[in-house]
Amino acid sequence: MDSSAAALLEAGDGRAKEPRHLGRRTAHNLSSSSLRKKSDTSLVRKVPCAALRAFLSTLQEVLLGTRLFVLFPAVALAVLARYMQFGQVWLFVLSLIGLIPLAERLSFLTEQIAFYTGPTVGGLLNATFGNVTEVIIALFALSKGKITVVKCSLLGSVLSNLLLVLGTSLFFGGIANLGTEQPYDKKQADVSTGLLILGLLCQSMPLMLRYAVSAGEHSVSYGDAGLVLSRASSIVMILAYAAYLYFQLKTHRQLFEPQEVEDDGDDLVSEDEAVLGFSSAMIWLAVMTVMIALLSEYVVSTIEAASASWELSVSFISIILIPIVGNAAEHAGAVIFAFKNKLDITLGVSLGSATQISMFVVPLSVIVAWIMGVPMDLDFNLLETGSLFLAILMTSFTLQDGSSHYLKGFLLFLCYIVIGACFFVLKWH
Repeated sequence: MDSSAAALLEAGDGRAKEPRHLGRRTAHNLSSSSLRKKSDTSLVRKVPCAALRAFLSTLQEVLLGTRLFVLFPAVALAVLARYMQFGQVWLFVLSLIGLIPLAERLSFLTEQIAFYTGPTVGGLLNATFGNVTEVIIALFALSKGKITVVKCSLLGSVLSNLLLVLGTSLFFGGIANLGTEQPYDKKQADVSTGLLILGLLCQSMPLMLRYAVSAGEHSVSYGDAGLVLSRASSIVMILAYAAYLYFQLKTHRQLFEPQEVEDDGDDLVSEDEAVLGFSSAMIWLAVMTVMIALLSEYVVSTIEAASASWELSVSFISIILIPIVGNAAEHAGAVIFAFKNKLDITLGVSLGSATQISMFVVPLSVIVAWIMGVPMDLDFNLLETGSLFLAILMTSFTLQDGSSHYLKGFLLFLCYIVIGACFFVLKWH
């Protein structure tokens, strides 16, 4: 039995579930695969026991099959720092670093499961787990009543994807492909920006309602009208996102087909078949999710200590620092594919993630807060909402002609710098 067959052995009865051919990989999967590497199975093949060989092969694929494996010690160090009381700032930093490889491995595991479930269910899994780090951080922050941290971290993720991830990708891709046409599918970008504008509308209405009432221009029948409006808008946003998933996975799947990626001859993995068994992938998916939940709880509980130690506002840390670290893996993948002039994949990563957070994670947080009895609304305040409006506007203008060059990316990146500087000078209240 070779190592690939051993990796497909199911835990318990030793039988392998037959994988399907995965005809379509999402942009997120392709982006994460750029950080994967082939594992050396020569030592594993020498293990005489078949069961142990299968376990070690699976362990090697999960923990060592990524270029980010060097960051995995941060996970153990974060847990050690928590129980040895090394200090809250160290715990915050180690937890953030540990989330980077865990998020990338989550994408790998959802893709492995998609080999057995088919592309539609795989797409739904990717939609569910694509931004699970942001979801879990939001849930822990809500449980502690830190509504502002939830809003800032989610806003920061959208801004990071639209301006930082997309901006740096277009910039470096333009530099690497000077004199070469850099086209992309404008239809995919139009769909994403349309959803982002709808999300912006839903977030703007409670803000405008608050200012209209405070200015005496209108009156409301009850005091929590903004909260009621936010909850109704959140339901609309989730319905719109569900329609988007049906549009993406069923009726107009061809618009979201990622570009073909040539083999460059390096040690990147070109995964046309599963390397993990279905049960193994499900178990590891649960393990990685639990580890992300654990580190996310550490981040939420220590963010104030880091803010006080670094003399930075919690809003700056939530809007700028946490999203930069949280998006590090997909950021690197987006830049790599921009270098290869595969901008459809780059756009699929940045716009897809921003759309998912804006149209799914944000309204989901409002609804979950409603269930928990936490009064979270869609009023993100004037400065935050204005920043989001300008970011979406700048991105829409940048992507309107279906081709790219380095100046477009540079301008997006400068927009992110200005917004970051604005929140840097703010003090926490």
